[in-house]
Amino acid sequence: MTVTSSPSDPPGSPEDPSAVVGRLRAAGCVFAEDEARLLYGTARTPEELDAMVARRASGLPLEHVLGWAEFCGLRIAVDPGVFVPRRRTEFLVRRALELAPPVPPLAVVDLCCGTGAVGAALAAALGPRAELHAADVDPAAVRCARRNLAAAGGHVHEGDLFDPLPRALRGRVGVLAANVPYVPSGDVPLLPPEAREYEALLALDGGTDGLDVLRRVAARAPEWLARGGCLLVETSGRQADAASAVLASAGLTPRVATDDDWGATVLTGVRP
Repeated sequence: MTVTSSPSDPPGSPEDPSAVVGRLRAAGCVFAEDEARLLYGTARTPEELDAMVARRASGLPLEHVLGWAEFCGLRIAVDPGVFVPRRRTEFLVRRALELAPPVPPLAVVDLCCGTGAVGAALAAALGPRAELHAADVDPAAVRCARRNLAAAGGHVHEGDLFDPLPRALRGRVGVLAANVPYVPSGDVPLLPPEAREYEALLALDGGTDGLDVLRRVAARAPEWLARGGCLLVETSGRQADAASAVLASAGLTPRVATDDDWGATVLTGVRP
């Protein structure tokens, strides 16, 4: 629905764009104009628009209101309660594509996949030479990821980390993207309300120092990676040294890369 205001639109009505922007701004939405544009572009009727604005103003993440998020040029479905893909994670995708072995077939795994955004972006870039698998322990995330990865022929498995993956992948994975939770437990209450109130805690809480899940992934990664295959994880700048030590202790060769524009830190670990 594309709506423009006219002299007949009563001020404050759902068809008055300035009123929508004002409602969003009053609710604390920093990018109120951009959000209003997206809401207008998604709503099919004025009534639906009004309901969407009300949900957003109540604090629901914009992506949950819209039902989708833009990621690496793709429209990724986002279901209620599922972790919203962050734009900074596009840096992890770029690093994965830089390091992906050139020879097909290429086994790609999106671990802790959430919506499957990383896997979908990798599949879109790599094309038919990639054999894509994804896994998550959260049933809601698995349902969402299956919708997002269906077109790419991706296989989405429900279970804890590597446990649900096909045994035939052992020693064959060229790209292992694991967007593990890395927020220290004590910092979770400091997260924006959109995250801590509307996203699953298991997708955010990384344990006392934020590295608990990373340790579990790193410990088993060598048995799944092909020689020269790479594990990629997102972390924070302050955790980068400790996270690198975790990968090194698992026998992987670590390297840290940063993107200042997005404030992103990606750790890679290559199996020698």
